[in-house]
Amino acid sequence: MIHPGKLFQLEPGQKRRKLALTFGELERDIAGIAEKGTEYAFSGMTRQDYTKAVARIVLEDPKLPPESARELKSLIESEPFDERRVCNFARNSLLAAIGTFPAEWDLVIAPHAKERQSVEKRSFFKGVSVYAEDIRSPFNVGSIFRTAEAMGCESVFISPNCTDPSQPKAVRSAMGCIETLGFTRCALDELPSDKPVFVLETGGTPLQEFEFPEEGIVIVGSEELGASPEALRRASYGRVTITMTGLKASLNVGVAFGILMQAWTESIRQHSAQLPCNCKLSCNQVE
Repeated sequence: MIHPGKLFQLEPGQKRRKLALTFGELERDIAGIAEKGTEYAFSGMTRQDYTKAVARIVLEDPKLPPESARELKSLIESEPFDERRVCNFARNSLLAAIGTFPAEWDLVIAPHAKERQSVEKRSFFKGVSVYAEDIRSPFNVGSIFRTAEAMGCESVFISPNCTDPSQPKAVRSAMGCIETLGFTRCALDELPSDKPVFVLETGGTPLQEFEFPEEGIVIVGSEELGASPEALRRASYGRVTITMTGLKASLNVGVAFGILMQAWTESIRQHSAQLPCNCKLSCNQVE
């Protein structure tokens, strides 16, 4: 972090970039997940006073829209002072002025590092799993893990050609769920043979008519090609399709998986006695 007095000496473009980075570092420090060497360390002023000082510098930026300036000024003067909201609003206002907008994996959302150390159990629906086949975007990989954990999948399988979940952008977009869930990398013919397998793909039974199994594995195909012919053959339980009415009739793979999981878990709740069970995280082995 840089002292507020030195920021005035920078050129406007450099100043905006440096301020945006500074607010990101402050957000992580506030959340308790500061990277080594970026912790707040100015002894001459409190972190709150520092945040107010650098936020007031943003107010002087001629590229800051009037409505954004009014909102930021209100946040600076509010009591109680919300450090993190001020940092977040100022940083995103600066990124808009620069012409750069963050992807979700760039956002500072929650202190996952501490959460991972304290979480020991999670709830899930027994036997409910997803197989991610050749998902290329690390954002989509992370999104699938995040949805799988939130909606109660017991396990995640990924294909040999699926993007590595340890890729930094996947880790960021998964919000800690890769570590929580774990995964098994395997070929289609290595999936458990005792579970029904179905596929999320166009040309199948409409979602609202599909008879979901109480336990099973859903295959989610690649962003570009969809499920492979081998996956369609492996999905002996059937093919389910999300009915769409728009001109493009297209959904992001992570969004489509979320829609499917909502329908599947609702079906389990309505048609069986199964409730989410609790299990120690150690039962999910990363391979």
